[in-house]
Amino acid sequence: MKKLHVPVLLSEVLATIKPHPGESYLDLTAGYGGHAREILDVTQQYKDSCLVDRDEFAFNYLRGEFPSDLKILNMDFYGAVLQLFKCGKTFDIILADLGVSSPQLDMEERGFSYQHDGPLDMRMDKGQKLTADFIVNHYSERELADIFVRYGEEKPGRAKMLAKEVVHNRPIKSTLELSNLIIGKSRYSKTHPAAKIFQALRIVVNDELSELERTLPLLPKLLNKGGRVGIITFHSLEDRLVKEYFKDASSYGEESELKLVNKKPIVAGVQELGINPRARSAKLRVAIRD
Repeated sequence: MKKLHVPVLLSEVLATIKPHPGESYLDLTAGYGGHAREILDVTQQYKDSCLVDRDEFAFNYLRGEFPSDLKILNMDFYGAVLQLFKCGKTFDIILADLGVSSPQLDMEERGFSYQHDGPLDMRMDKGQKLTADFIVNHYSERELADIFVRYGEEKPGRAKMLAKEVVHNRPIKSTLELSNLIIGKSRYSKTHPAAKIFQALRIVVNDELSELERTLPLLPKLLNKGGRVGIITFHSLEDRLVKEYFKDASSYGEESELKLVNKKPIVAGVQELGINPRARSAKLRVAIRD
């Protein structure tokens, strides 16, 4: 099987979640099967497992790479969790890698990257209407500034300045046009000046934080006794939601739904960072259902 995407924290996921032969597996963000391939190689349990991804490109790839008796759903993970819960499905392992996959970043036409020239799209689901183009070219200056602060964690003053520049330079039709505009109004920094703005737009386009917030309370209901759930986040907004939910769900003593496996997030080691720089911001949190 050709690997289109190098999965982050793979060895850490395997060491912490500890898959065993015969265990059922639910991957809520299967992408191009990086984590799923390794876990299913251990469990060899395809019939009772399920892969989920709302990206049509990823879905079609997964269908061609995995056995036909493995259930694969082309939908957002909140919708998938609701559907599986209504069907009474439960699993021994649940994993969600909330990062953007390498193919999504590398395909200019998807519009996720601030380093490649492409349309301002950023949709995980190509069937939805809202795009980054609509936000950039139609939202008010005040709305844009609010998005940049809330979802990009930009400082208010800089957010207002960038929002003003965006509105002044409309229409903006490509990722590089937006990226270069931001670079022109930025001082040197270790991270790309446009990274936070692109993060903010992507989060809004795909309703990412709301979807995660709605999904988290449902996960214990999909876990078998002794089942493990692992979530990989890539920025503090996601990690904060996961951290607070896991902490709350494990704080009721014997009545707790979950028990923390790691109190502090697991991050990539030097060796992985050397071959996969996109892992630098990845954080893994794992909990178990008693």
